[in-house]
Amino acid sequence: MAADLSGRVAVVTGASRGMGKGIALALAGAGATVYVTGRTVTPGAHPLGGTLGETAAECERRGGRGIAVQVDLASDAQLAALFDQVRREQGRLDVLVNNAMEIPDELTQPGGFWEKPVSNWKMFDIGVRAAFVAAWHAARIMVGQRSGLLVAISGYVGVTYTYSSIFGTTKAATDRMARDMAIELQPHDVASISLWQGFTYTERARENLKSVAGMAAQLNSAAGSSVEFPGRVIAALAGDPERMKRSGGTFIAAELAREYGITDVDGRAIASLREERGAPLWAPVQ
Repeated sequence: MAADLSGRVAVVTGASRGMGKGIALALAGAGATVYVTGRTVTPGAHPLGGTLGETAAECERRGGRGIAVQVDLASDAQLAALFDQVRREQGRLDVLVNNAMEIPDELTQPGGFWEKPVSNWKMFDIGVRAAFVAAWHAARIMVGQRSGLLVAISGYVGVTYTYSSIFGTTKAATDRMARDMAIELQPHDVASISLWQGFTYTERARENLKSVAGMAAQLNSAAGSSVEFPGRVIAALAGDPERMKRSGGTFIAAELAREYGITDVDGRAIASLREERGAPLWAPVQ
């Protein structure tokens, strides 16, 4: 049965395009009010296309509500203003999806960490520090209402080397942070989980398939999913009255989808890559 998130409020980071956009659309399709956050507001300003306004408008067409808010995640003040707006306008927050991550052009290029700019560390700054700040604000709302779900988007890279040492470090930290937050949130009936998403056909990924040597040959296309697939899983989690039983765990999206009876937008069952790429380290805290 499809999740019904009518009356629920969600914040999704990095939703101008890519997986964040797909997650926002899936949540809106389940009836949620979604705060669509990111930096791109002007059409054509980003080489991969997409704007917050376009995502928000599509959320409305899907049957939910989309509210576009421009936020630079590197700014603590802008993050604070975002959650102040959510509290003021909605009086509650049910789901935070920390999806955004700074992806430098050098990520998929060959070379050791010493051969790439030190500025690549911004992957960690946005993927971990900004996610922590967003979760800090979200928890202050959710603890007061004694309900809520924090979702950190991660991946197999947390246990298997992929592209960059900073990339792996960021995702390993993401998984651990989600678990430790769950321990502290457990008495307040707020769930925190980390969700591993495999290869996703984002705009950037499609461009990389064209331009990065050997990438297309390495990919099992049957394992790739649409940008909306993880959002379908998150919608099911948000609508699950037993979600606290999963709190603290790191989950493979494809495996949760199988449990919830979820397929991708084209009806395909997405395969877990547990055997090929590694298993999560963290089980639920209960």
